[in-house]
Amino acid sequence: MAKLPEPPGRKLVNRMSTRTKWLLTAPLGLVLVGAGLCVLSEASYAKHTGASWQQWVGWGTYGLILVNGGLSVFGQAVRYRAQLDYRRFVRRELKKRDRSRHKRKTSPGKGEV
Repeated sequence: MAKLPEPPGRKLVNRMSTRTKWLLTAPLGLVLVGAGLCVLSEASYAKHTGASWQQWVGWGTYGLILVNGGLSVFGQAVRYRAQLDYRRFVRRELKKRDRSRHKRKTSPGKGEV
């Protein structure tokens, strides 16, 4: 079976830093959720004003797709943020460990001099 080519944006996304991915996905997810809620409220209004059922069901379905998509994108942003926080924590702990090792090796202890 032939190997499928990568999507055109895949290399661009792979080269982005985790911070950049977080900065893009968090606001995008929030915007999608907000837009979805607006569309859902419009569908509710259409239902209560007597619009045809096809119209308000279509708007409602579209609104739910936007809300769920926004929650998924925002969930991915939370993952990116957790990765950033964990990496920062590990770097700090490694620096602390290196400093304590360096102090023990270079400074004389009790009774040494």
